[in-house]
Amino acid sequence: MEKGSNKILIIEDSKLNQEVLRRILADEHTVILAQDGPEGLEMASKEHPDLILLDIVLPGMDGFEVLTELKRIDKTHSIPVIIISAMSKPDDEVKGLTLGAVDYIAKPFNEIVVKTRVETHLRILKQMRVIEKFGFIDTLTNIPNRRQFDRDIIREWNRGKRDKKPFSILMIDVDHFKIYNDTHGHQQGDIALQTVAGAITTSLKRATDIAARWGGEEFAVLLPETELDGALKVAEAIRNNVETAMIPGDDGESVHNVTISIGVAPIIPGDDTSIAEIIRRADEALYKAKDAGRNKVCAYEETE
Repeated sequence: MEKGSNKILIIEDSKLNQEVLRRILADEHTVILAQDGPEGLEMASKEHPDLILLDIVLPGMDGFEVLTELKRIDKTHSIPVIIISAMSKPDDEVKGLTLGAVDYIAKPFNEIVVKTRVETHLRILKQMRVIEKFGFIDTLTNIPNRRQFDRDIIREWNRGKRDKKPFSILMIDVDHFKIYNDTHGHQQGDIALQTVAGAITTSLKRATDIAARWGGEEFAVLLPETELDGALKVAEAIRNNVETAMIPGDDGESVHNVTISIGVAPIIPGDDTSIAEIIRRADEALYKAKDAGRNKVCAYEETE
């Protein structure tokens, strides 16, 4: 593997063509090589490259089949793919673009064409990532926003339904936040929300756990493959970390504290349940925590 700024996967069975593309691209990018479709799919899922160059004519599984599979898999569907082929039939180019490829490079390779098209799509990818980052990040707390959380829970719901695995939702609300804002001012309120967001995220120990700002003074946490007991432990850690967090005053001297209430709801996705239902359950548990005096963690309980 050559070292570079972006990671490019080349799925090509010809050693000669692999070497030509490696020579063209390796000075500026990390180049990964795969010789057939199954190896290419494995490398794409494992390495998550920024861009894939995919030959149409491959032994066994052809490039169109590989492209279809890349677009079907969650981990790889967003990776841009450039078709490479010696075939000059327009129908082949159209088919590749229809299946989700972003461009087409003909063999034999022209170095300038290869570099230009690769750089163009890497530049587009970078721009899209910037747009996506600002579109899905809460600008005040710098954690995912409600829009991103909605995307994440849909993905986790589908995965849990497919694998019959549980996940849990935490709904979190800052206690008496309106009074805090009225007492200390909105600027201090913003600092409090930033502190709460930081305490929540530092309480999560797995890369797969997701915290988001739900809106206003509300936050949500998604815990994949987590049953009720595990979710309650995470919730209690969050509650304690927020309670003990020192919120600096906007005067640089005074400090304040806030507390939170948390509702916990686990679920194993199925045909008889829905995302709306798991959120409703977590909300119900949150209101239960508030009714119990706030600064508490409560779990959703089924009622007869």
